[in-house]
Amino acid sequence: MTEPLSPTASSTLPTVRLMPKANARAIRHGAPWVYANEMVVDRRTKNLAPGTLARLEDAERLPLGLVSVNPASKIIARMLDSDPEAVIDQKWFEARIARALDLRQKFYSDPYYRLIHAEADGLPGVVIDRFGDTFVVQPNAAWADVLLAPLCAALVAVTGAVNVLKNAGGRTRALEGLDDISSVLVGEAPTEALPVPMNGATYMADLTGGQKTGLFFDQRPNHAFTASFAKGARVLDVFAHVGGFSLAALAAGADHALAVDGSAPALALAEQGAAAMGMQDRFAIRQGDAFDTLAALRAEGAEFDVVICDPPAFAPSRNALEAGLRAYERIARLAAPLVAENGILGLCSCSHAADLSQFRNASVRGIGRGGRKGVLLHTGFAGPDHPQLPQLAESGYLKSLFFRL
Repeated sequence: MTEPLSPTASSTLPTVRLMPKANARAIRHGAPWVYANEMVVDRRTKNLAPGTLARLEDAERLPLGLVSVNPASKIIARMLDSDPEAVIDQKWFEARIARALDLRQKFYSDPYYRLIHAEADGLPGVVIDRFGDTFVVQPNAAWADVLLAPLCAALVAVTGAVNVLKNAGGRTRALEGLDDISSVLVGEAPTEALPVPMNGATYMADLTGGQKTGLFFDQRPNHAFTASFAKGARVLDVFAHVGGFSLAALAAGADHALAVDGSAPALALAEQGAAAMGMQDRFAIRQGDAFDTLAALRAEGAEFDVVICDPPAFAPSRNALEAGLRAYERIARLAAPLVAENGILGLCSCSHAADLSQFRNASVRGIGRGGRKGVLLHTGFAGPDHPQLPQLAESGYLKSLFFRL
């Protein structure tokens, strides 16, 4: 772990300044990021170590707040506090974490949720997922990596965490110039997958070798919506990971569920979840490329009452947007023919670069090119443990569309 910076009086911190063309009003109204082309980047600023705390001023030298600076990132500064005199120490972290915990406890009786959702919870670039008394931290910004010790101490103080794991596998860390070395910060790492109850189902979360932090909590309300019409249904769950939609459907009385994914370890965890629920006889898996498997199922004459496709981000950046939209259209085109008459097709996107309108249009084109017509029944988003910051479109990345064909 990088040695933490000592809390420093703001008077001793460096000062960075916005360019005259930059939108200082947006910062004052809650915008959390400053891009490199919006800031005066002189030799002194270029030489600041990634994660350095600094006072931010507008072009007229009026204070805007306290930021972290990373000259190696396109997001050169992240707003930490609107008070330029704030001291970023354990007490500061405790206040942010306690506020986030209070919100989650209003919605969830069980301790399984995203505790910190980055900018929306006042900790830019920081993700913390809770699995009972074990927490997985993703410090995806340089300042959080530098101040990981007081962040971790605050997490333990507020929540009573027994185990705290650092997950360094996020794509964003590479963009920040950070390493990909995961570690145990407090306690011990689990030696096996942990059972996580959600929507009446049991999911097995691999916190050390799985994707992201081990489980995708963001889809919880969309799993629940799918469960609401799953009784007696034949369900196909594509890009299933550990069985997100399929296990929720089985818990709600689905007749049978088939989970498709390219990862054998993820499907093995899905099977363990089905077995823990006593529903292994109604659950099947199929490993393979999703596009190829959808085409193969059609060739086999397969038909399902409910088909859900929840792929990884096909458009993780603006540069990938056009290719990503084509991929979403293709998924819809291949999935639509597998849906029985009057059945349900659910299509999901976690690409922040593709907004809701673009994703919906691509999905509708794909359904049409798959020879089907449908009505849009429901548009779903992430749950309240993934709050959105209105000034940051990226925080509202998840979209789920449910069509009756």
